[in-house]
Amino acid sequence: MTSLHTTRVRRRRLGVAAAAAAGLFATLLAAGPAVATPDPGDKPAKEETSKSQQAEAREAIENNDIPGIDEIIHSDNMSHVANVPKEHLKGTNSDIAFQGKYAFSGNYDGFRIFDISKPSQPKTVAQVLCPGGQNDISVSGDLLFLSTDSSRSDNSCSSVSQPATEKSSWEGMKIFDISDKRNPEYVAAVETACGSHTNTLVPDGKNVYVYVSSYSPSAAFPDCQPPHDGISIIKVPRNAPEKSAVVDFPILFPDGGNPGAPTNPGVSATTGCHDITVLPSKDVAAGACMGDGILFDIKNPEQPRVIDRVQDNVNFAFWHSATFNQRANKVVFTDELGGGGAATCNEEIGPKRGADGIYDIEGKGDSRKLKFKSYFKIDRPQADAEVCVAHNGSLIPVKGKDIMVQAWYQGGISVWDFTDSSKPKEIGYFERGPVTLDQVTTAGPWSAYYYNGYIYSNDIAKGLDVIRLDDRRTDEAKRVKMDELNVQTQPDYFEDFRN
Repeated sequence: MTSLHTTRVRRRRLGVAAAAAAGLFATLLAAGPAVATPDPGDKPAKEETSKSQQAEAREAIENNDIPGIDEIIHSDNMSHVANVPKEHLKGTNSDIAFQGKYAFSGNYDGFRIFDISKPSQPKTVAQVLCPGGQNDISVSGDLLFLSTDSSRSDNSCSSVSQPATEKSSWEGMKIFDISDKRNPEYVAAVETACGSHTNTLVPDGKNVYVYVSSYSPSAAFPDCQPPHDGISIIKVPRNAPEKSAVVDFPILFPDGGNPGAPTNPGVSATTGCHDITVLPSKDVAAGACMGDGILFDIKNPEQPRVIDRVQDNVNFAFWHSATFNQRANKVVFTDELGGGGAATCNEEIGPKRGADGIYDIEGKGDSRKLKFKSYFKIDRPQADAEVCVAHNGSLIPVKGKDIMVQAWYQGGISVWDFTDSSKPKEIGYFERGPVTLDQVTTAGPWSAYYYNGYIYSNDIAKGLDVIRLDDRRTDEAKRVKMDELNVQTQPDYFEDFRN
């Protein structure tokens, strides 16, 4: 049996937490920060820690209870293969997509393309300056999709920040031609209501549908008016992306969704979705929508139909993302407690708040229901200065097992097994110690995904990490070779791969 604790770190609970091609370059000099939708979800932390919290963290480091500043620790079934620091794009690293021998790394200032044909030696192929946080990223064929959820002066890559209260401001979807990986070409832009916080692709022959998730409308925003109870659907002709357009805005919450406080204190009111994961082989999707989790049918990709909806008004604050198991009889929802800007992995918060929620999907067809089974949260202690939150992860393709890898910001990377929905357990981990002790800092893995035998992590501050997992429980996944992977467009790993 693999030991999880060959490092020097012991388990110890810490105390209370601290509360348009213009401008497009493959090589660039520098990039200024872009501002993303600030409330709630994925917002940077700036809160100072108290002297007592700093002293407690220093004592924990001296006692080998937590790793030191920037120190790497991991279970003995995981090994650090490579790290590629940030270069020209200095903003927050965000999501990752994959195609063949390439990884595409989102950044609030643009995106970066890596050649990962040798996972131990990733090489930068291109860096594209195109500010527009959070630049959530997906790829399909020769097209790359980049979400802009930052109010901009126009849709070009040389735009500047501009208040959302101005009618001329722009937010939405940008589309690039990546047939030449060294020279991506900006080919189309589509404005969407309230921008595009995340995007999810639904390939459909000659077209690609893009489900655009966005939220936080305001009567003061001309292009983001309440109630905003749905998602934008963009139809993209593969051979003519310049003709891309919004074809529908289906209402997912005709009753307005979760009202939030004061009815449900501590819960985000639903004003749209944060992220959607589709499983095209099963014609099903799961939406993480602020105060609600939904299951819907996507047999007709232009007309998704909600099948079931659940809330957790006790322990969930912000439904952030979703992951199906391969049989589509389970879904894992994550809770982004603290909006990605707070230290939430500690004794005071506990094991249920800020956790993953595991739901079984019972029944068939339109009678399917989401049934809560259990919570999963990492139990490794984190300092009060470390933003720790459940974030993006993917399945590890093992037949007959439900195993996934997941990012937890400064909580690191967790590999965990939810084959038994009621008794999930961690089977591996990788993490760095605090970036600093004097301020609550947003850092650590934004995304951690399994692709063609390795785990790739986009660390918010440290760049791209490549990690190898060697464990008899997951080794068979190394035989699964994908040609393309957008984690929010889950493949059927056992039909869509080539040996």
